[in-house]
Amino acid sequence: MRGKMREEYRDAEEIIQKSIADILPDNAVRIALVNKRFPKDVYVVAVGKAAWKMAQTCQQIMGERIKRGIILTKYGYAQEGLKGFEVVEAGHPIPDENSLAGTQKILEMVKGLRQEDDIIFLLSGGGSSLFEKPVEGISLADIQEVTQQCLRCGAGIMEINTIRKRLSDVKGGRFAAHCAPARIYAIVLSDVVGDKLDMIASGPACKDTSTCEEALRIIDKYDLKLKGHVLSALRRETPRKIDNVETYITGSVTEFCKAAAKYADELGYSPYVLSSSLDCEAREAGKFMASVARAAAEGRDYSLKPPCAVIAGGETVVRILGKGTGGRNQEIALSAAQGIRSLKNVVLFSISSDGTDGPTDAAGGIVCGSTAEELERKGINWEEALLDNDSYHALEQIDGLIKIGATGTNVNDITVILCK
Repeated sequence: MRGKMREEYRDAEEIIQKSIADILPDNAVRIALVNKRFPKDVYVVAVGKAAWKMAQTCQQIMGERIKRGIILTKYGYAQEGLKGFEVVEAGHPIPDENSLAGTQKILEMVKGLRQEDDIIFLLSGGGSSLFEKPVEGISLADIQEVTQQCLRCGAGIMEINTIRKRLSDVKGGRFAAHCAPARIYAIVLSDVVGDKLDMIASGPACKDTSTCEEALRIIDKYDLKLKGHVLSALRRETPRKIDNVETYITGSVTEFCKAAAKYADELGYSPYVLSSSLDCEAREAGKFMASVARAAAEGRDYSLKPPCAVIAGGETVVRILGKGTGGRNQEIALSAAQGIRSLKNVVLFSISSDGTDGPTDAAGGIVCGSTAEELERKGINWEEALLDNDSYHALEQIDGLIKIGATGTNVNDITVILCK
Protein backbone atom coordinates (compact mmCIF):
# COMPACT_ATOMS: atom_id res chain seq x y z
CA MET A 1 0.00 0.00 0.00
CA ARG A 2 1.40 3.38 -0.98
CA GLY A 3 1.32 5.58 2.12
CA LYS A 4 -0.89 5.08 5.13
CA MET A 5 -4.67 5.15 5.16
CA ARG A 6 -6.78 7.07 7.65
CA GLU A 7 -7.42 5.35 10.98
CA GLU A 8 -11.04 4.45 10.13
CA TYR A 9 -9.79 2.67 7.01
CA ARG A 10 -7.29 0.36 8.78
CA ASP A 11 -9.46 -2.77 8.52
CA ALA A 12 -10.04 -2.10 4.83
CA GLU A 13 -6.31 -1.72 4.28
CA GLU A 14 -5.59 -5.08 5.91
CA ILE A 15 -8.30 -6.86 3.91
CA ILE A 16 -7.00 -5.36 0.66
CA GLN A 17 -3.38 -6.32 1.29
CA LYS A 18 -4.08 -9.88 2.39
CA SER A 19 -6.72 -10.59 -0.25
CA ILE A 20 -4.47 -9.45 -3.09
CA ALA A 21 -1.67 -11.65 -1.73
CA ASP A 22 -4.01 -14.65 -1.76
CA ILE A 23 -4.90 -14.30 -5.43
CA LEU A 24 -1.43 -13.78 -6.89
CA PRO A 25 -0.92 -16.28 -9.73
CA ASP A 26 2.27 -17.87 -8.34
CA ASN A 27 0.64 -20.88 -6.77
CA ALA A 28 -1.77 -21.42 -9.66
CA VAL A 29 1.04 -21.54 -12.21
CA ARG A 30 3.02 -23.85 -9.94
CA ILE A 31 0.12 -26.28 -9.63
CA ALA A 32 -0.46 -26.21 -13.38
CA LEU A 33 3.19 -27.03 -14.16
CA VAL A 34 4.39 -29.22 -11.31
CA ASN A 35 3.07 -32.49 -12.76
CA LYS A 36 3.14 -31.48 -16.41
CA ARG A 37 5.76 -33.26 -18.52
CA PHE A 38 7.32 -31.84 -21.68
CA PRO A 39 9.53 -34.10 -23.80
CA LYS A 40 11.79 -31.27 -24.98
CA ASP A 41 12.73 -27.71 -24.11
CA VAL A 42 9.83 -25.27 -24.31
CA TYR A 43 9.03 -21.82 -25.62
CA VAL A 44 7.13 -19.50 -23.27
CA VAL A 45 4.72 -16.72 -24.23
CA ALA A 46 3.35 -14.59 -21.36
CA VAL A 47 0.68 -12.01 -22.21
CA GLY A 48 -1.42 -9.78 -19.95
CA LYS A 49 -1.27 -7.69 -16.81
CA ALA A 50 -0.13 -10.71 -14.76
CA ALA A 51 2.37 -11.83 -17.41
CA TRP A 52 5.57 -10.98 -15.54
CA LYS A 53 4.52 -12.72 -12.33
CA MET A 54 3.31 -15.79 -14.18
CA ALA A 55 6.53 -15.92 -16.21
CA GLN A 56 8.65 -15.59 -13.08
CA THR A 57 7.00 -18.66 -11.53
CA CYS A 58 7.31 -20.56 -14.81
CA GLN A 59 11.02 -19.71 -14.94
CA GLN A 60 11.52 -20.93 -11.36
CA ILE A 61 9.98 -24.29 -12.28
CA MET A 62 11.25 -24.81 -15.83
CA GLY A 63 14.65 -23.12 -15.49
CA GLU A 64 17.07 -23.98 -18.29
CA ARG A 65 14.37 -25.93 -20.11
CA ILE A 66 12.98 -22.63 -21.41
CA LYS A 67 14.52 -22.26 -24.85
CA ARG A 68 13.19 -18.73 -25.26
CA GLY A 69 10.49 -16.61 -23.64
CA ILE A 70 8.69 -13.33 -24.33
CA ILE A 71 6.66 -11.29 -21.85
CA LEU A 72 4.14 -8.78 -23.21
CA THR A 73 2.59 -6.68 -20.45
CA LYS A 74 1.28 -3.23 -19.56
CA TYR A 75 3.60 -0.27 -19.06
CA GLY A 76 5.00 -0.37 -15.52
CA TYR A 77 3.96 -3.97 -14.86
CA ALA A 78 7.32 -5.65 -15.49
CA GLN A 79 9.96 -5.93 -12.79
CA GLU A 80 13.63 -6.83 -13.09
CA GLY A 81 14.68 -9.01 -16.01
CA LEU A 82 14.09 -12.74 -16.05
CA LYS A 83 16.75 -15.01 -17.47
CA GLY A 84 15.72 -16.31 -20.89
CA PHE A 85 12.91 -13.77 -21.33
CA GLU A 86 12.54 -10.67 -23.44
CA VAL A 87 10.12 -8.12 -21.99
CA VAL A 88 7.92 -5.78 -24.03
CA GLU A 89 5.59 -3.26 -22.37
CA ALA A 90 2.64 -1.88 -24.32
CA GLY A 91 -0.58 0.12 -24.16
CA HIS A 92 -3.72 -0.66 -22.17
CA PRO A 93 -6.69 -0.31 -22.51
CA ILE A 94 -5.92 1.06 -25.98
CA PRO A 95 -3.34 -0.87 -28.06
CA ASP A 96 -0.34 1.05 -29.38
CA GLU A 97 2.67 0.51 -31.61
CA ASN A 98 4.40 -1.51 -28.89
CA SER A 99 1.39 -3.85 -28.79
CA LEU A 100 2.02 -4.60 -32.45
CA ALA A 101 5.80 -4.82 -32.02
CA GLY A 102 5.57 -7.20 -29.06
CA THR A 103 3.02 -9.36 -30.83
CA GLN A 104 5.20 -9.53 -33.92
CA LYS A 105 8.14 -10.75 -31.81
CA ILE A 106 5.93 -13.52 -30.44
CA LEU A 107 4.70 -14.54 -33.89
CA GLU A 108 8.27 -14.65 -35.19
CA MET A 109 9.28 -16.88 -32.27
CA VAL A 110 6.53 -19.45 -32.91
CA LYS A 111 6.79 -19.35 -36.69
CA GLY A 112 8.11 -22.57 -38.12
CA LEU A 113 7.80 -24.61 -34.94
CA ARG A 114 7.10 -28.31 -35.44
CA GLN A 115 4.57 -30.76 -34.07
CA GLU A 116 7.02 -31.96 -31.43
CA ASP A 117 7.58 -28.43 -30.12
CA ASP A 118 5.77 -27.16 -27.00
CA ILE A 119 4.67 -23.63 -26.14
CA ILE A 120 3.67 -22.66 -22.62
CA PHE A 121 1.16 -19.83 -23.05
CA LEU A 122 0.63 -17.77 -19.87
CA LEU A 123 -2.44 -15.61 -20.42
CA SER A 124 -4.13 -13.04 -18.19
CA GLY A 125 -6.53 -10.12 -18.48
CA GLY A 126 -5.44 -7.10 -20.46
CA GLY A 127 -4.31 -9.26 -23.34
CA SER A 128 -7.02 -7.90 -25.62
CA SER A 129 -5.18 -4.59 -25.79
CA LEU A 130 -1.60 -5.79 -25.33
CA PHE A 131 -1.64 -8.69 -27.81
CA GLU A 132 -2.55 -7.29 -31.18
CA LYS A 133 -2.00 -7.73 -34.89
CA PRO A 134 -4.74 -6.26 -37.10
CA VAL A 135 -6.27 -8.52 -39.75
CA GLU A 136 -5.63 -7.70 -43.36
CA GLY A 137 -7.29 -4.44 -44.36
CA ILE A 138 -7.47 -3.11 -40.77
CA SER A 139 -5.00 -0.65 -39.25
CA LEU A 140 -3.94 0.02 -35.68
CA ALA A 141 -5.76 3.35 -35.94
CA ASP A 142 -8.97 1.47 -36.83
CA ILE A 143 -8.67 -0.74 -33.75
CA GLN A 144 -7.87 2.22 -31.52
CA GLU A 145 -10.93 4.09 -32.79
CA VAL A 146 -13.26 1.11 -32.33
CA THR A 147 -11.89 0.45 -28.83
CA GLN A 148 -12.33 4.09 -27.83
CA GLN A 149 -15.94 4.09 -29.02
CA CYS A 150 -16.69 0.85 -27.17
CA LEU A 151 -15.18 2.12 -23.92
CA ARG A 152 -16.98 5.45 -24.11
CA CYS A 153 -20.43 4.00 -24.78
CA GLY A 154 -20.33 1.71 -21.74
CA ALA A 155 -20.25 -1.62 -23.58
CA GLY A 156 -19.44 -4.66 -21.43
CA ILE A 157 -16.13 -6.47 -21.74
CA MET A 158 -17.69 -9.47 -23.49
CA GLU A 159 -19.35 -7.19 -26.01
CA ILE A 160 -16.10 -5.35 -26.63
CA ASN A 161 -14.16 -8.57 -27.07
CA THR A 162 -16.76 -9.99 -29.47
CA ILE A 163 -15.93 -7.06 -31.75
CA ARG A 164 -12.16 -7.02 -31.15
CA LYS A 165 -11.78 -10.70 -32.06
CA ARG A 166 -12.86 -10.05 -35.61
CA LEU A 167 -10.42 -7.22 -36.17
CA SER A 168 -7.39 -9.14 -34.91
CA ASP A 169 -5.14 -11.77 -36.43
CA VAL A 170 -4.23 -13.22 -32.99
CA LYS A 171 -7.57 -13.20 -31.13
CA GLY A 172 -10.52 -15.59 -31.35
CA GLY A 173 -8.28 -18.66 -31.72
CA ARG A 174 -6.10 -17.22 -34.46
CA PHE A 175 -2.92 -17.28 -32.34
CA ALA A 176 -3.31 -21.04 -31.97
CA ALA A 177 -3.49 -21.28 -35.76
CA HIS A 178 -0.21 -19.31 -36.02
CA CYS A 179 1.44 -21.80 -33.65
CA ALA A 180 0.21 -24.98 -35.36
CA PRO A 181 1.36 -27.68 -35.63
CA ALA A 182 3.26 -26.94 -32.38
CA ARG A 183 1.42 -27.82 -29.17
CA ILE A 184 0.22 -25.12 -26.76
CA TYR A 185 -0.22 -25.62 -23.02
CA ALA A 186 -2.24 -22.58 -21.96
CA ILE A 187 -2.42 -21.47 -18.33
CA VAL A 188 -5.16 -18.87 -18.19
CA LEU A 189 -5.84 -16.48 -15.31
CA SER A 190 -9.49 -15.51 -15.53
CA ASP A 191 -10.63 -11.90 -15.27
CA VAL A 192 -14.03 -12.51 -16.87
CA VAL A 193 -17.26 -13.07 -14.97
CA GLY A 194 -18.19 -16.72 -15.43
CA ASP A 195 -14.65 -17.63 -16.58
CA LYS A 196 -15.73 -17.68 -20.24
CA LEU A 197 -12.52 -18.89 -21.83
CA ASP A 198 -12.98 -17.42 -25.30
CA MET A 199 -13.53 -13.97 -23.76
CA ILE A 200 -10.46 -13.86 -21.50
CA ALA A 201 -8.02 -11.62 -23.43
CA SER A 202 -10.35 -12.30 -26.41
CA GLY A 203 -9.43 -15.99 -26.53
CA PRO A 204 -6.24 -16.11 -28.61
CA ALA A 205 -5.87 -19.89 -28.13
CA CYS A 206 -9.51 -20.88 -27.83
CA LYS A 207 -12.20 -21.56 -30.40
CA ASP A 208 -14.60 -18.66 -30.65
CA THR A 209 -18.20 -19.14 -29.55
CA SER A 210 -19.40 -15.70 -30.61
CA THR A 211 -20.66 -14.91 -34.11
CA CYS A 212 -20.51 -12.15 -36.69
CA GLU A 213 -24.23 -11.56 -36.17
CA GLU A 214 -23.62 -10.90 -32.47
CA ALA A 215 -20.86 -8.42 -33.29
CA LEU A 216 -23.09 -6.52 -35.69
CA ARG A 217 -25.95 -6.44 -33.15
CA ILE A 218 -23.57 -4.85 -30.63
CA ILE A 219 -22.68 -2.20 -33.21
CA ASP A 220 -26.38 -1.42 -33.63
CA LYS A 221 -27.08 -1.52 -29.88
CA TYR A 222 -24.58 1.23 -29.11
CA ASP A 223 -24.94 3.04 -32.44
CA LEU A 224 -21.21 2.81 -33.09
CA LYS A 225 -19.97 4.74 -36.10
CA LEU A 226 -17.66 2.40 -38.01
CA LYS A 227 -16.11 2.71 -41.43
CA GLY A 228 -17.13 0.39 -44.25
CA HIS A 229 -13.93 -1.67 -44.28
CA VAL A 230 -14.20 -2.20 -40.50
CA LEU A 231 -17.77 -3.47 -40.86
CA SER A 232 -16.56 -5.82 -43.60
CA ALA A 233 -13.92 -7.24 -41.27
CA LEU A 234 -16.57 -7.87 -38.62
CA ARG A 235 -18.33 -10.20 -41.05
CA ARG A 236 -15.35 -12.59 -41.23
CA GLU A 237 -15.78 -15.61 -38.99
CA THR A 238 -13.13 -16.75 -36.52
CA PRO A 239 -11.77 -20.32 -36.16
CA ARG A 240 -14.35 -22.84 -34.97
CA LYS A 241 -11.94 -25.73 -34.38
CA ILE A 242 -8.72 -25.72 -32.34
CA ASP A 243 -6.89 -29.02 -31.86
CA ASN A 244 -3.35 -28.06 -30.76
CA VAL A 245 -4.21 -26.52 -27.36
CA GLU A 246 -4.56 -27.90 -23.83
CA THR A 247 -5.86 -25.36 -21.31
CA TYR A 248 -5.63 -25.00 -17.55
CA ILE A 249 -7.85 -22.19 -16.28
CA THR A 250 -7.30 -20.71 -12.84
CA GLY A 251 -8.09 -17.68 -10.72
CA SER A 252 -11.42 -15.90 -10.63
CA VAL A 253 -13.23 -13.05 -8.97
CA THR A 254 -14.98 -15.70 -6.86
CA GLU A 255 -11.63 -16.50 -5.22
CA PHE A 256 -11.07 -12.78 -4.66
CA CYS A 257 -14.44 -12.54 -2.89
CA LYS A 258 -13.63 -15.59 -0.77
CA ALA A 259 -10.29 -14.10 0.25
CA ALA A 260 -11.91 -10.81 1.27
CA ALA A 261 -14.54 -12.71 3.25
CA LYS A 262 -11.88 -14.74 5.05
CA TYR A 263 -9.88 -11.73 6.18
CA ALA A 264 -12.99 -9.75 7.12
CA ASP A 265 -14.02 -12.69 9.29
CA GLU A 266 -10.60 -12.69 10.98
CA LEU A 267 -11.18 -9.03 11.89
CA GLY A 268 -14.50 -9.81 13.54
CA TYR A 269 -16.96 -9.06 10.72
CA SER A 270 -19.60 -11.59 9.70
CA PRO A 271 -18.93 -11.90 5.95
CA TYR A 272 -21.64 -12.15 3.30
CA VAL A 273 -20.78 -12.56 -0.39
CA LEU A 274 -23.64 -10.84 -2.15
CA SER A 275 -22.53 -11.70 -5.70
CA SER A 276 -19.49 -12.57 -7.78
CA SER A 277 -21.09 -11.42 -11.03
CA LEU A 278 -21.81 -7.72 -10.53
CA ASP A 279 -22.42 -6.39 -14.04
CA CYS A 280 -23.98 -2.94 -14.44
CA GLU A 281 -23.01 0.73 -14.64
CA ALA A 282 -20.53 1.64 -11.93
CA ARG A 283 -22.48 4.57 -10.50
CA GLU A 284 -25.61 2.38 -10.22
CA ALA A 285 -23.57 -0.27 -8.42
CA GLY A 286 -22.39 2.41 -5.99
CA LYS A 287 -25.96 3.49 -5.22
CA PHE A 288 -27.04 -0.11 -4.73
CA MET A 289 -24.17 -0.98 -2.41
CA ALA A 290 -24.84 2.19 -0.41
CA SER A 291 -28.47 1.12 0.05
CA VAL A 292 -27.28 -2.26 1.34
CA ALA A 293 -24.89 -0.52 3.75
CA ARG A 294 -27.66 1.75 5.06
CA ALA A 295 -30.08 -1.15 5.57
CA ALA A 296 -27.42 -3.03 7.56
CA ALA A 297 -26.32 -0.03 9.64
CA GLU A 298 -29.89 0.97 10.51
CA GLY A 299 -30.97 -2.58 11.37
CA ARG A 300 -33.49 -2.82 8.52
CA ASP A 301 -31.99 -6.04 7.13
CA TYR A 302 -32.01 -8.77 9.78
CA SER A 303 -29.72 -10.98 7.71
CA LEU A 304 -26.98 -8.31 7.92
CA LYS A 305 -26.40 -7.65 11.59
CA PRO A 306 -23.31 -5.52 12.39
CA PRO A 307 -20.45 -6.14 12.59
CA CYS A 308 -20.71 -7.43 9.04
CA ALA A 309 -18.89 -7.29 5.71
CA VAL A 310 -20.86 -7.36 2.47
CA ILE A 311 -18.82 -8.29 -0.61
CA ALA A 312 -19.67 -8.08 -4.31
CA GLY A 313 -17.34 -9.05 -7.14
CA GLY A 314 -17.54 -8.60 -10.88
CA GLU A 315 -16.85 -5.95 -13.48
CA THR A 316 -18.99 -2.86 -13.89
CA VAL A 317 -18.86 -0.46 -16.82
CA VAL A 318 -18.49 3.29 -17.13
CA ARG A 319 -20.32 5.30 -19.74
CA ILE A 320 -17.96 8.15 -20.53
CA LEU A 321 -19.87 11.39 -20.95
CA GLY A 322 -17.37 13.84 -19.44
CA LYS A 323 -13.72 14.76 -19.74
CA GLY A 324 -12.53 13.91 -16.24
CA THR A 325 -10.28 11.18 -14.89
CA GLY A 326 -11.33 8.04 -13.08
CA GLY A 327 -12.23 4.37 -13.30
CA ARG A 328 -15.15 2.11 -12.56
CA ASN A 329 -14.14 1.42 -8.95
CA GLN A 330 -13.63 5.09 -8.19
CA GLU A 331 -17.05 5.81 -9.65
CA ILE A 332 -18.59 3.11 -7.43
CA ALA A 333 -17.01 4.64 -4.33
CA LEU A 334 -17.92 8.24 -5.18
CA SER A 335 -21.46 7.26 -6.13
CA ALA A 336 -21.86 5.44 -2.80
CA ALA A 337 -20.65 8.39 -0.72
CA GLN A 338 -23.96 10.23 -0.70
CA GLY A 339 -25.92 7.05 0.06
CA ILE A 340 -23.92 6.31 3.22
CA ARG A 341 -23.86 9.95 4.32
CA SER A 342 -23.75 10.40 8.12
CA LEU A 343 -23.66 6.65 8.82
CA LYS A 344 -21.40 5.85 11.74
CA ASN A 345 -18.88 3.00 11.54
CA VAL A 346 -19.49 2.30 7.83
CA VAL A 347 -16.71 2.10 5.25
CA LEU A 348 -17.08 1.15 1.60
CA PHE A 349 -14.23 0.43 -0.79
CA SER A 350 -14.00 -0.80 -4.36
CA ILE A 351 -10.78 -1.99 -6.02
CA SER A 352 -9.39 -3.56 -9.15
CA SER A 353 -7.23 -6.60 -8.44
CA ASP A 354 -4.53 -5.51 -10.90
CA GLY A 355 -3.86 -2.28 -9.01
CA THR A 356 -4.92 0.19 -11.70
CA ASP A 357 -8.49 1.33 -12.13
CA GLY A 358 -9.13 2.63 -15.63
CA PRO A 359 -6.42 4.97 -16.96
CA THR A 360 -5.28 5.98 -13.45
CA ASP A 361 -2.61 5.10 -10.89
CA ALA A 362 -5.26 4.22 -8.30
CA ALA A 363 -6.65 0.73 -7.70
CA GLY A 364 -9.98 2.20 -6.66
CA GLY A 365 -11.67 4.34 -4.03
CA ILE A 366 -12.74 4.27 -0.39
CA VAL A 367 -15.43 6.32 1.38
CA CYS A 368 -17.18 6.52 4.74
CA GLY A 369 -20.13 8.30 6.37
CA SER A 370 -18.31 11.63 6.52
CA THR A 371 -17.11 11.64 2.88
CA ALA A 372 -20.09 13.57 1.46
CA GLU A 373 -19.61 16.40 3.97
CA GLU A 374 -15.85 16.44 3.38
CA LEU A 375 -16.44 16.85 -0.34
CA GLU A 376 -18.82 19.75 0.30
CA ARG A 377 -16.29 21.49 2.55
CA LYS A 378 -13.80 21.21 -0.31
CA GLY A 379 -16.32 22.79 -2.68
CA ILE A 380 -16.76 19.57 -4.67
CA ASN A 381 -20.17 18.60 -6.03
CA TRP A 382 -20.15 14.79 -6.18
CA GLU A 383 -22.93 14.65 -8.80
CA GLU A 384 -21.06 17.02 -11.12
CA ALA A 385 -17.86 15.02 -10.62
CA LEU A 386 -19.67 11.82 -11.64
CA LEU A 387 -21.25 13.50 -14.67
CA ASP A 388 -17.79 14.63 -15.76
CA ASN A 389 -16.34 11.14 -15.01
CA ASP A 390 -13.92 12.89 -12.66
CA SER A 391 -14.08 10.59 -9.64
CA TYR A 392 -10.28 10.51 -9.34
CA HIS A 393 -9.84 14.19 -8.54
CA ALA A 394 -12.86 14.28 -6.24
CA LEU A 395 -11.61 11.34 -4.16
CA GLU A 396 -8.06 12.66 -4.21
CA GLN A 397 -9.22 15.74 -2.31
CA ILE A 398 -10.48 13.69 0.66
CA ASP A 399 -7.82 10.93 0.81
CA GLY A 400 -10.25 8.53 -0.86
CA LEU A 401 -7.93 6.99 -3.45
CA ILE A 402 -6.50 3.50 -2.93
CA LYS A 403 -3.02 3.22 -4.44
CA ILE A 404 -1.27 -0.14 -4.28
CA GLY A 405 0.71 -0.20 -7.53
CA ALA A 406 0.78 -3.04 -10.06
CA THR A 407 -0.07 -6.24 -8.18
CA GLY A 408 1.00 -8.92 -10.65
CA THR A 409 -2.48 -10.42 -10.90
CA ASN A 410 -5.77 -9.63 -12.60
CA VAL A 411 -8.99 -11.38 -11.56
CA ASN A 412 -11.49 -8.52 -11.70
CA ASP A 413 -12.90 -6.19 -9.03
CA ILE A 414 -14.49 -6.34 -5.59
CA THR A 415 -16.63 -3.84 -3.67
CA VAL A 416 -16.78 -4.27 0.10
CA ILE A 417 -18.96 -2.72 2.79
CA LEU A 418 -17.56 -2.85 6.32
CA CYS A 419 -20.22 -2.14 8.94
CA LYS A 420 -19.03 -2.17 12.55
